[in-house]
Amino acid sequence: MPSLVIADTSCLIILDNIGELDLLRKVYSSIMTTPEVAIEFLGELPDWIFIRSVKDKKYQEFLELQVDIGEASAIALAKEQNSPLLVLDDLKARKLASRLNLKFTGTLGIIHKAKQIGVLEKVKPIIEKLQTTNFRISKNIIDEFLKRNDEFAQL
Repeated sequence: MPSLVIADTSCLIILDNIGELDLLRKVYSSIMTTPEVAIEFLGELPDWIFIRSVKDKKYQEFLELQVDIGEASAIALAKEQNSPLLVLDDLKARKLASRLNLKFTGTLGIIHKAKQIGVLEKVKPIIEKLQTTNFRISKNIIDEFLKRNDEFAQL
């Protein structure tokens, strides 16, 4: 398991909106984000999420030409750390992270990991909560996710 996770805004907001932000802390021991992500969150982050600024602001500004400021800051911070796991849901940001050889997961990856390590007994209730939000996820992805977690049944 990675020793450090760097979270982008979307995952923090979506987990907070469904009352499951604490899943991050239960799954990963050290969670960090940037001041830019903290601002985008539009609320107070829990004290177990550490906020660290990117040292190389020029690199961050270069990344901002490709993705939004929160994602750019999270990716830039990840490049400054020792093998972190990035949490990104945006496809464009994930493609950029992949090109930069960074490890990443998303909200569904966190939920899957939570079940794998016994933090969650079932993922379906969390998926049902996600479906009440503006989190974009296709029925095919949901079905595949439930199969992967041995919980397939029509929602």
